[in-house]
Amino acid sequence: MALNRAEQRAATRQALLAEGRRRFAADGYHHVVLAEVAEAVGVTKGAAYHHFDSKAGLFRAVVCEVQRELGERVAAEAERHEDLWEQLRAGCRAFLAAGTDPAVRQILLVDAPAVLGWDEWRALDEESSARHLAEALTALTAAGIIAEQPVEPLARLLSGAMNEAALWIARGGDAQSGEQALDRLLAGLRTAP
Repeated sequence: MALNRAEQRAATRQALLAEGRRRFAADGYHHVVLAEVAEAVGVTKGAAYHHFDSKAGLFRAVVCEVQRELGERVAAEAERHEDLWEQLRAGCRAFLAAGTDPAVRQILLVDAPAVLGWDEWRALDEESSARHLAEALTALTAAGIIAEQPVEPLARLLSGAMNEAALWIARGGDAQSGEQALDRLLAGLRTAP
């Protein structure tokens, strides 16, 4: 069965995203050539530019996809637990563990801040993982599990700490040591049970 025009466009876009993601993860942003991505999926360079305007546009779309998936992974890990405190720990651990995923490491932690700029990278992070963190901290504060305090600065502090720890792990730091340090940091927030 032949695809209609809209389905063909969607399939081409998805193929470019998948190949771009594979190459950005393996080679890093600066070593990827958009024409080679297009050729690998059997379309013209013009078709790639039609869908993404530029290599940076393709990269931005890949970053959004990886960031969304990471946010979903963090939320799924948190939701495996009934206890609010364990939800926070599980979500934070899932975020740190992402630093060991080569695609997440290269695309989100190494290239995205440099290519997109800090402000855009932070905005994308806030739409996914950081939003989940703020929601978890709000619930923990409301339940009295952590002391009453403004959530936004706390969420930013924890998000920054976890981004740095994930980057440290991505660059060869010991994931288990990072997780232990995270547990100690989080334990300092908890009110006495």
